[in-house]
Amino acid sequence: MSPDVDLTVLKSGPRLLLDRLPALDYRVFEFAAGRRWPGAERVLPRLSRSANHGVLWFAAAAAMAASRTPRARRAAGRGLASLSLASVTINTLGKRSVRRPRPVLDPVPLIRRLKRQPITTSFPSGHSASAAAFAAGVALESPSWGAVVAPVAFSVAASRVYTGAHFPSDVLAGAALGVGAAFAVRRLVPTRAQVVPPARPRARVPALPDGEGLFMIANTGSGTADRVRALRDSLPGAEVVECEPADIRAELEKAAARARVLGVCGGDGTVNAAAEIALRHDLPLAVLPGGTLNHFAYDLGVEGVRDLSRAVQEGEGVRVDVGRFTHGGREGVFLNTFSLGVYPELVRERERWSSRIGGWPAGVLAALRVVRADRHPLEAEFQGRTRPLWLLFVGNGTYHRMGLTPGRRLDLADGQFDVRVVHGGRRPALRLLAAALAGPLTRSPAHAAAQVGRLRLAGVGPGTLLAYDGEVIDVDGEVTLEKLPEALTVYRPLP
Repeated sequence: MSPDVDLTVLKSGPRLLLDRLPALDYRVFEFAAGRRWPGAERVLPRLSRSANHGVLWFAAAAAMAASRTPRARRAAGRGLASLSLASVTINTLGKRSVRRPRPVLDPVPLIRRLKRQPITTSFPSGHSASAAAFAAGVALESPSWGAVVAPVAFSVAASRVYTGAHFPSDVLAGAALGVGAAFAVRRLVPTRAQVVPPARPRARVPALPDGEGLFMIANTGSGTADRVRALRDSLPGAEVVECEPADIRAELEKAAARARVLGVCGGDGTVNAAAEIALRHDLPLAVLPGGTLNHFAYDLGVEGVRDLSRAVQEGEGVRVDVGRFTHGGREGVFLNTFSLGVYPELVRERERWSSRIGGWPAGVLAALRVVRADRHPLEAEFQGRTRPLWLLFVGNGTYHRMGLTPGRRLDLADGQFDVRVVHGGRRPALRLLAAALAGPLTRSPAHAAAQVGRLRLAGVGPGTLLAYDGEVIDVDGEVTLEKLPEALTVYRPLP
């Protein structure tokens, strides 16, 4: 040993801090072990065991999903996705990077200890990471549900120190990793709050404190009973009529003759019929989502009775664009999408089989039959030439992709049609998949995209299927689409 080395000199700087952290960690651990936590001896060990393998969080997600509200279901899914990412990170990187032994249990009273002590390395705490990831994921989608879950997540994290399974720093590191996983998931799949369109342009709509003057037509075929009951409780002055799908249009016409505000509860097809009648009678429209997908209501930012009731009571509304198409002597409107080609064929084929084998199997079978067909479902004239197409999609407003999520409209009054065309050719399945993966790219070998305010299609072959807002009809000859900017006034809660 060199005589120039003075072993009596204290270390300084970062090295000293790193050497002292384990000692400080152990002192905090001993302090926690020596404290009496009222009521915790019976609760925390059981809570800690219930979180093994994420069982507690899967049960919490199931309970949230059972509430049948879209926000709760999304929050549950986001919480589980965040938990999964945190667990994978812990097991592949965290535990293998820092091989820290578990705490010595001597300071921990016997009654607190787990019956089965974990045998994996201590740093970081997987239970704490899962708890924080689930709670943070839920809170990012639904702050109210996050407030319910957060105390449970905190208790699970605290139980890991209380039972002697982890040092405090293990818990803190695990919690930080879990929160980071929740934000990483949000970057890949944005929350609803990140994709709600701006509240513009605002419109003057009647404020109906108890709902008097609102005539709400509910489609019983969409399973709207729960929503209708909640609406009656929230707006007792509203008149609500429940009817079968075949009677929807007639009931809407009756309501429009007497209403100050026309309301509709159902899926996108039902909302389309109400929008057409509201436009003709120059009435504001109140939309309560009651179908399976509810594209228009969700893109608008109305998710349930609470959102709609607040907007109706406060008199909050906006104006949105409407798409109109004409062919021959007929015309129609659409709020979401218009398409020719593969998609209408798929819808018609799915309807043919769904009553026999069920909706999901029918959708798979329809997709296989359509893409294996030996003919192009659509031919249209463009620049003097007849061209084969697999799909023509027109969105009422520009669709944007954020992260891994499907396209969403960020502005329902941008004055544009979002036109996507999948070119004809061999191997339709590959072309359609390539177009889907390309998303908002404007050029690819398989598809083209453009934003326009008007579109004219000539040379559409007889028997071609057209789908608009989920409805399917036959067209041929010339089809013209035009934008009706800010034509429809709708209720929506303003921020």
